[in-house]
Amino acid sequence: MLWACVLLPQLALDGVMRRRAEPERPLVLLSGPTQRRVLQTVNSAARELGLRPGQSLTAAHAMTRDFDTVEYDPAETERWQRLLAAWAYRFSSQVSLKYPRVLLMEVESSLGLFGPWPVFEARLRQELTAMGFSHRIVVAPNPVAARMLTNAHDGLAVTCNERLGPMLEQMPVNRIGLPEEAATALIRMGLHRLHQVLALPRDTLARRFPKTVLEHLDTLLGRRPVALDCYVPPDHFETRIELNFDVESHQALLFPLKRMIADLALFLGGRDSGVQRFVIHLEHVPSVGSVAPDTLIPVGLLSAEREANMLFELARGRLEQVQVPSPVRALRLLARDLPAFVPSHRELFDDRPQQSMPWEQLRERLRARLGDDAVSGLGFHADHRPECAWLPSTAQKSKPVLATLRVPRPGWLLREPEPLADSSVRVLAGPERIESGWWDGADVRRDYFLVETRSGQRGWAYRNVNDDSGLLLHGWFA
Repeated sequence: MLWACVLLPQLALDGVMRRRAEPERPLVLLSGPTQRRVLQTVNSAARELGLRPGQSLTAAHAMTRDFDTVEYDPAETERWQRLLAAWAYRFSSQVSLKYPRVLLMEVESSLGLFGPWPVFEARLRQELTAMGFSHRIVVAPNPVAARMLTNAHDGLAVTCNERLGPMLEQMPVNRIGLPEEAATALIRMGLHRLHQVLALPRDTLARRFPKTVLEHLDTLLGRRPVALDCYVPPDHFETRIELNFDVESHQALLFPLKRMIADLALFLGGRDSGVQRFVIHLEHVPSVGSVAPDTLIPVGLLSAEREANMLFELARGRLEQVQVPSPVRALRLLARDLPAFVPSHRELFDDRPQQSMPWEQLRERLRARLGDDAVSGLGFHADHRPECAWLPSTAQKSKPVLATLRVPRPGWLLREPEPLADSSVRVLAGPERIESGWWDGADVRRDYFLVETRSGQRGWAYRNVNDDSGLLLHGWFA
């Protein structure tokens, strides 16, 4: 087996920066008690100002105040790691979160699908960079060795145990995952590299150090198997963004909403599912003496989808229809209806222009903009009368009406028949007699004709049987 270790050295900082509209601004994450706030981590713009991790907030303010601060949240960092585990699940069925800020992936079984390791690695790096996460990647025959090698390497690929031993033997003893007390004791003994430790008699190490040290060394070298708990995607998706300031306009909510939708699409891709319904919660600023209830914005689709841009446009359309009653302090997205995703059927040689939109996406966008009841399909009803044969249908998949008819029927049926304004129409076909409806009191007896106007439009018109009056237009052909 081959294991890839993806180390995310500044996961907490990257997670905060990717949700900010101005990521190039100096930013620091704060930790520590209220009496002594400490800079947990800083971005590159803050480093250029002279700020460093471990520095007190008071000392930082003495140097400059031109930086933003965000509270360091370990729970949020763990949520980012689990989101990236969902992303990694697209590439491997064995993904482990054994170490913090690390993804372990078994990749040997995936090489046949994603290509040789250099190609596979390039894809992983490209997607991580696009998502805004810095990383280091190493491949080794066992997961523990891969994790320890990322402490000193990036891009290293060790594909066999014969090469693994020499690479590990050059590692410093304080970078191979030993307990801090054991690593310090070995360094004081003058043993700085792993090969020096392995040169000692095994029974001597067993007497001087706890048995966990030898067990770790055996696991590191592949002599002892390691059991990993593999990641299993949850059955729902939930994310929340707390805004830096109170927002009162729809426009200011679009950027965090787009980030949330992108994370939802990332989760769906790893889970190989789509979303058919999700809810956006607008958390308002609490008023004096009471807590303002959330504004709920449900987004429903007729079929499961997972394309980020499409989901964002649908959510945006729903959001713009809502009147924000009070300032918004946070956004939350909850998706529980996650059915299997079935890609739409496409022809091998699709001549559709690239700028056109598939019907499914156009339908959902129209529903989001105009309302759920404004867009519907056509369904069959067993009746010969045209006005009764076609009924609005909201079914997810319906049989094409016109394609199944053996006789020509217009694509646009008027709500009420109208007298033909053009008296010089030309009859192309007909008559076709329709007699029906005697059982419900709406009996019709009509002769239908295919007609063409002087401008070239083709219509469907009829005359009641035994009635010599003019033709009544009932529909237009495309």
